[in-house]
Amino acid sequence: MNRVIRADLLADLEERTFAAPGVASLTPRRVGAEVELIPVDATTGRPCPLEEGDGPATLPFLRRFGARQGWTEQRTAKGVACFEVRGGGVLTFEPGGQIEYSSPPNRSATALINQLRAVVLPLRSAAAGEGITLLTLGIDPRNPVEQVPLQLSCDRYRRMAEHFARIGLNGARMMRQTAALQVSLDFEAEPLLRWRLLNAVAPFLTAIFANSPVYAGRNTGHRSYRAHCWRTLDPRRTGLPYDERRPVEAYLEFALGAPAILFPTVDGQCLPFGEWLGRANLSMDEWDSHLTTLFPEVRPRGHFELRCIDAIDPTSYPAALALVSGLTYEPRACLAALELLPPPDLGLLERAGRLGMGDPAIGQTASDIFEIGLAGCAVLGPKFLHPAHLEEAWAYFERYTRVGRAPANELRGCAFAA
Repeated sequence: MNRVIRADLLADLEERTFAAPGVASLTPRRVGAEVELIPVDATTGRPCPLEEGDGPATLPFLRRFGARQGWTEQRTAKGVACFEVRGGGVLTFEPGGQIEYSSPPNRSATALINQLRAVVLPLRSAAAGEGITLLTLGIDPRNPVEQVPLQLSCDRYRRMAEHFARIGLNGARMMRQTAALQVSLDFEAEPLLRWRLLNAVAPFLTAIFANSPVYAGRNTGHRSYRAHCWRTLDPRRTGLPYDERRPVEAYLEFALGAPAILFPTVDGQCLPFGEWLGRANLSMDEWDSHLTTLFPEVRPRGHFELRCIDAIDPTSYPAALALVSGLTYEPRACLAALELLPPPDLGLLERAGRLGMGDPAIGQTASDIFEIGLAGCAVLGPKFLHPAHLEEAWAYFERYTRVGRAPANELRGCAFAA
């Protein structure tokens, strides 16, 4: 086997990670999502165990509910139970027991909204009937991380937990207690232009949909404490790895500089992947696995995975999906947004998570961008987004964004006793 060198990794990023598969050109403007939910005991607010323990358990409930819905139970590559959902998509678990529904790619935002709601709404209702509350928040607001065990103990998660623990507690909080709405979008024409757009707009999306101001029963001082946890769990693998002059090379540098969590430690530390290039005969499979341990706000994977939005209530799905689809897929909206947005900036990302829409400059730009995105989505036509869903998106804008608010404003000061 030939030794993998830096040039091979750059070529891989150019040809695969930042390039769309052939099927994408046949089915343009696809949109998909991953919706995460945090299951807690409706009586005590404590995290639900996956299988057995104090309080209602998540997996037995899902087996009963899934059987009624015609779901098929399978096993993931990590050996964990998962469910193939009738109608498409799969339901899996995150390390702290969070539930994640991953949709298949859809040809329209409306089809995706209908699909997400068809899974999440009955699931949430049935869970409530069995004493389980499925929180649609960016982080568990009640429980400190010390009271939330790691419920999945495969080798990958053990190595991640050990590495993050050497840095601080936010890695554990991320793994065990956070939830997000992740949106997947095709590259379309000019993928590097859209790479720039999504990295630039990410802080504003964090502010617009901020929904996690409370943690361990206290206000955190952050509108999105989830964003803070993700951004600080290991700054070498998070953030906005963007450079307008050399975007793919910048992502390569980012990937090479990130500690290789899945490799053996050296003197108790994880070495950067780039150092391993000179130490070992690495394979492309090892490179592929390493890329999955990078957590930037926007992750290229043969499509763009937008990771900057807190988990939100299903009533807000149209707002998020209309906004990002309109900006990404309507060319004039994309260019108009780029004219307005500042360059991707880590300081701005920090302020967006901490101050959110309460920062006047962020609030004004977010409002302008929202209007551009919804107008762009309207241009995509009613087959892409039904007028009723567009109306729901505008309702979110009027309730929150136009007046400098986000869902976090309604949670600050709420009582979540730890």
